[in-house]
Amino acid sequence: MKRSELRETVFRILFMRQFNTEEEMKEQAALYLDGLKEGREEVPYSEYVTAEDEAAVAEKLGGIMKHIPEIDTLLNQTSRGWKTSRMAKVDLSILRLAVYEMKYDDAVPTGVAINEAVELAKHYGGEESPSFINGILGKIARAGSEDGAESETSDAGKRQKESGASE
Repeated sequence: MKRSELRETVFRILFMRQFNTEEEMKEQAALYLDGLKEGREEVPYSEYVTAEDEAAVAEKLGGIMKHIPEIDTLLNQTSRGWKTSRMAKVDLSILRLAVYEMKYDDAVPTGVAINEAVELAKHYGGEESPSFINGILGKIARAGSEDGAESETSDAGKRQKESGASE
C-alpha cells in the first residue's frame, strides 16, 4: 500500500470514529481492516494490503487517538471563528491526521502532510474544504517554523554565552 493510500485509510477510519462510541469504534475499525484483508470492493486498495500495512494503519490511528486533545487544542487556537466542535467532520478528520503527521510523525515532511491533506479535502470535502484546510495547516506550519527558529537562535545564544564565559 502506498503512503497516500495508507493515509486515506486512516482518514476513513478517523471519520467513522466520529459517529461511534469508543467501544463501537474498536469493532468498526476491526471490521474495516478485515475488509481490507478480504478484498471487499467497497474498501479501496484491498487487493494488495499486507500485514505490515494493517500494522502501520493501526499505529498511526493509535498515535492520533493518543494526541487528539493536543491536536484539537492547536486547531482551536489556530482557526479563528472555527472551533473543532463546529468544523465539518470530514475537514476535522483530515486536519487531525495532518496535524498528527506534522507534529508527531518525523517520517512525514510538513509539506507532504499539507499537500496530502489538501488532496483528501478535494476528494472528500466540500467546495471550500481545500482552502480552509490549507490555510489552517499553513498557519500551524509557519508557527512551527518560527518556534524552531526561535529555539535555534536561543540555543545558539546560550552556546555563545557559555563559550564566552569559559574563556
